[in-house]
Amino acid sequence: MKPASFGYVRPATLAEALTALAEEPEAKVLAGGQSLIPMLNMRLAAMSTLVDINALPDLGHVHVDAAGVRVGALARHAEVLASSQAATSQPLLALALANVAHPTIRNRGTTVGSIVHADSAGEMPMVLALLDGSLDVASLRGRRTIAASELFVGLLESTLAADEIAVEAFFPALPPGSGVAFEEIARRHGDYALVGVAASVTCEGDRVTSARMGYLSVSDVPVIVDVSHALDDPATAALEMLDPEDDIHASAEYRAQLVRVLTTRVLASAIDMARTRKAT
Repeated sequence: MKPASFGYVRPATLAEALTALAEEPEAKVLAGGQSLIPMLNMRLAAMSTLVDINALPDLGHVHVDAAGVRVGALARHAEVLASSQAATSQPLLALALANVAHPTIRNRGTTVGSIVHADSAGEMPMVLALLDGSLDVASLRGRRTIAASELFVGLLESTLAADEIAVEAFFPALPPGSGVAFEEIARRHGDYALVGVAASVTCEGDRVTSARMGYLSVSDVPVIVDVSHALDDPATAALEMLDPEDDIHASAEYRAQLVRVLTTRVLASAIDMARTRKAT
């Protein structure tokens, strides 16, 4: 199947791209296209105009400073994954990105595009949410920052307005005394995860003072669960906040079992990292 006909523009500046988007309410933005193009081909999405932003300057960056990692809208997954500075600043980025699809997809797909796509089976929306990151978006009305906690509202739905373009994602740096971990189960490496789990932990000495878990492929949106109060049985606490569902890939019971196993394992790994990164 092929997509329905549509117009195509390739603006040279962000201002031109925002104007094109504002003039066409049914327009869509193309960055990596690894999610959009298959949806168009299967006619799960349609548009009046495709606004290709790949010619825009200054959006392919991966900037690292004391605050964290800033990823531009045209930075490919592979470029973010290859950044040793990004991995040092926030190790969860590399841990999760290594599980995103296959190398061919990572070479073209963009990290910001994956976040905007808001697929609850995607690694990067959950990572942004777990880390309390944010997304900078622009329109002809100006620029604003959307906290991850306010970004995802449903399956493939975000709070971006139709005339806004996401220009940068921000992932906070991992502080001393904190640790992260990630693991997912898929039928084959690179397939969508049946369940994915990440942890973000803070310790004071050997005592865990904060423990948060992130889940993908369990609900319509990334789900973050604070298990600081339930370190003896974090999986049960997590399942009280989750509602695994049946689909063609796995039963609800199987997903719940994966949550039980991965929650315990991933949390233990994050605690181990936190205890080796003593606050200085």
